[in-house]
Amino acid sequence: MEHVSNDYRIKTVLGRLEMIVDNENERIGRDPEFDFKVSNAHKSRCLYELTMLFRDTDPHELAVHHVEQMHSVKKKLALNARRVEAHLHAVKAVAEILRTAVQEADGDGTYTQEQFLYRDN
Repeated sequence: MEHVSNDYRIKTVLGRLEMIVDNENERIGRDPEFDFKVSNAHKSRCLYELTMLFRDTDPHELAVHHVEQMHSVKKKLALNARRVEAHLHAVKAVAEILRTAVQEADGDGTYTQEQFLYRDN
């Protein structure tokens, strides 16, 4: 009975993880309302649960469809990693553009506080 229960739990968590990763892959870069923090918390929880389940499971007892589903999830996680990385690069690029714009706006010909500081050289 323990094996059946663990088998069902593995199937459930793998399905949930796959759904979360599919949702994230679909929404990254397309949905401005997408909440990375919440999605990442859900992914982390699923991965933690799988770690705990697999720790108590003999690898030879894993059902064939679990192995196939794990390969599918692994591919989706690899795609997810690339999309998250691309998104982070885009965020950094936008932040750099904004930082440059603020610096240029500060240098619009008016004096800054630093220019009035007394320097003893």
